[in-house]
Amino acid sequence: MPIPSHLTPADIAAFGSEIEAIRNEVMASRGERDARYIRRLLKVHRYLEIGGRLAIYASLALLPQWGHALAGWAFFWPVMVLGVLTLGAAKILENMEIGHNVLHAQWDWLRDPEIQSGRWEWDHVCPSDQWKHAHNVKHHTWTNVLGKDADVAGYGLLRLFSGQRWKPFNLGNPLWALLLAVFFEWGIAIQELELGRVLQGRMKWSSLRPMWLRTRAKILRQMRKDYLLFPLLAGPFFFYVAGANAVANIVRNLWTYLIIFCGHFPMDVHVFTKAEVENESRAHWYVRQLLGSCNIKGGKLFHIMSGNLSHQIEHHLFPDMPSNRYGDVAPRVRALCAQYRLPYNTGSLTRQFGTTVLRILRMSFPGYSPMLDGPPPARPQRPRKVGDAATSA
Repeated sequence: MPIPSHLTPADIAAFGSEIEAIRNEVMASRGERDARYIRRLLKVHRYLEIGGRLAIYASLALLPQWGHALAGWAFFWPVMVLGVLTLGAAKILENMEIGHNVLHAQWDWLRDPEIQSGRWEWDHVCPSDQWKHAHNVKHHTWTNVLGKDADVAGYGLLRLFSGQRWKPFNLGNPLWALLLAVFFEWGIAIQELELGRVLQGRMKWSSLRPMWLRTRAKILRQMRKDYLLFPLLAGPFFFYVAGANAVANIVRNLWTYLIIFCGHFPMDVHVFTKAEVENESRAHWYVRQLLGSCNIKGGKLFHIMSGNLSHQIEHHLFPDMPSNRYGDVAPRVRALCAQYRLPYNTGSLTRQFGTTVLRILRMSFPGYSPMLDGPPPARPQRPRKVGDAATSA
């Protein structure tokens, strides 16, 4: 879908200038308030992770012995579930509000070696340097451009827009979406490897091998941590701890998937062709970021646990702005959208996820969906042959 036709080049330039002014004002005002925010989050994350792992180990002492009444499990499960959910919350916080935003260089200005984008390695099977290239460079540069943005192409697995060619494989959209949600960190790592290009013969394995070796090393590191070292500390209860860590990772994956999909794929989100972004100015880029993103309404805790990607519009406009400022600038961005008659796609989690699920289901089948993607593109007219007019007469 192209830039809204009511905007003149002067309108687009003016909108871009006002967005730039907001960014410059906030970036110039960064200070102690922001430093306290991120350092407090780092402490909270450590407490959550330590507390979650200790609760998992503590639950093992409550396991009923063989021959005891089944009621003994009533003491074990609450503590184990508490530990798993606390560890899952720690992983969510680390991936979303800390890791994702550190890797966007939002905190480089503090010059704190602990949270520098070039040194941070997150709790994820995808190496941070590979993710930064695919996400910061490709996704944020080419947001919602078919053939350029791998995210909008359903992570190489899903059909999410009418502009994507339908294949029988897409009948499995609901199943692929569920598997992607459960194993989301693995889906991201595989997407960054671009294995599909090797299978299609568009890339040689030798070109991909160095990236694969880095990914393999990171996968082994994550597997050793969650499925070997921490479980070994539990001795004979190895599999209880390994299972608890696996469930905590799935909790993180499901939440991350939910927030990211609700920020990119609900109803009324715009998608673009390569031709529509040729010779694009910075101001045009701002308009495209706005049209290709969706916000989710919620409270302060919800915004923090979503990595402030509940302010996806503001994140796409200002990817290197400290995430704790998105809530401050959101009303100003929304007012600008009203001034220039641009859509500001925001809604409840229920609305955004519901229409995302509708999109996944509808795109399982061939054809266009006017409700989700707007009217189909006009087909070029077939040139008339000599005699056509006489025939039609």
